Amino acid sequence: MPELIFASSNAHKAEEIRSFVNDVFSFKTLKEAKLDINIPEPFDTLEENAAEKSTTIYTLTKQDCFSEDTGLFVEALNGEPGVKSARYADGSEFTNNVEKLMAKMENAKNRKAHFRTIASLIVSGKPYLFEGKCEGTIIAKATGINGFGYDPVFMPNGSVKTFAEMSLSEKNIFSHRRKAIESMISFIIKNFPGKYK
Repeated sequence: MPELIFASSNAHKAEEIRSFVNDVFSFKTLKEAKLDINIPEPFDTLEENAAEKSTTIYTLTKQDCFSEDTGLFVEALNGEPGVKSARYADGSEFTNNVEKLMAKMENAKNRKAHFRTIASLIVSGKPYLFEGKCEGTIIAKATGINGFGYDPVFMPNGSVKTFAEMSLSEKNIFSHRRKAIESMISFIIKNFPGKYK
């Protein structure tokens, strides 16, 4: 059976997705597929960046593939960091991004924020997009050691824990990434049953 290629080398994202695909499909990350490529994210929308990643890999390999792009949108900062969430601050460490966000939010009374994920799937050259969203708040101080990215400062609505305080199964209850990928899973089950098992 063919495998999908996940147009990412992010081990954290791959681990999250593998925790809930429920054997509907199997996939390889770029590293696992031995594809040494860094795909730029030059656009102003998650949709365009996600599509750029999947299109690049499909053009290169002619294999069915998927990608995702995720942003944290903070109301008090007019949507920052948004589409630039992964490159919000200078430096390669994600802690720099969190520190910049928290500095900007220091005196903010409105703490509302949401994560949004766009997944891009390409099957036989045809592209499909899927969306997932999680509403929540930016807390005053980073809490928790699990997860990655902005997880220590984001608390989803309906929870008393940040993403970084949750187990992976707990995070999946709220996860924007799970919602987007599960929409993709439902689409695959309906339109391509058993193709990637």
